[in-house]
Amino acid sequence: MVEAILDVRGVSKRFAFNGESVTALTDANLRIEKGEFVCLIGPSGCGKSTLLRMVAGFESVSDGELLMWTKPVTGPGPDRGMVFQDYGLFPWLTVRKNIGFGPVARGRPAKEVRATEERFVEMVGLTRFADAFPHQLSGGMKQRVAIARVLANDAEVVLMDEPFGALDAMTRERLQAELLEIWAKQKLTVLFVTHAIEEAIVLADRVVVMSPGPGRIVADERIDLPRPRDPTSPEFNAMRRHLGGLLAGHH
Repeated sequence: MVEAILDVRGVSKRFAFNGESVTALTDANLRIEKGEFVCLIGPSGCGKSTLLRMVAGFESVSDGELLMWTKPVTGPGPDRGMVFQDYGLFPWLTVRKNIGFGPVARGRPAKEVRATEERFVEMVGLTRFADAFPHQLSGGMKQRVAIARVLANDAEVVLMDEPFGALDAMTRERLQAELLEIWAKQKLTVLFVTHAIEEAIVLADRVVVMSPGPGRIVADERIDLPRPRDPTSPEFNAMRRHLGGLLAGHH
């Protein structure tokens, strides 16, 4: 058995709310190997984002264990980078400086930082906008900067919480294609939360289906369609119906 880069073992998460204990996630088990692209889908309140935040180290585990390369996750680290729906860019820094923020914070030499900035600015196609500020960019461009910033920080695992949810359909499709290109080139491991079944099938090697109240993993489906995937193909639509049925059955 290949060693998993991420191993979620019997993980539960409880929050205190109005003096009561609320279970957000119960007994989650998930193994992800290096280089896999895994999507989490499920209705609101099923614990998708909670699980993502625990992998990121922003939330602690109530029960079970969460391992990266067999070591417990005890807090955030540059090996796991998070991309949010609202970009999370520093408005006072240029595109280039946003991308270089992590290496600077980790004390990398100036020459290395500069080379890293150039490499990732180019990788996400923003060379012309390297000295622009976030308010001067479109939503799609901001999301590219957010992705580049995570990659420039040497993240092995990229955690994405509905990163394309606020974008128009055409921009979303373009960024999905670009993300897959970067993923393949960089041999990244991606854990991606989405509400959209179609987006999950376009992107993922595996789609993990979650149900609410309290959140549980109810299915882990391998997507064996060749890439790039055609949403109009019969195979794609059969998978969409299958996943839709799983979601409907656990509402």
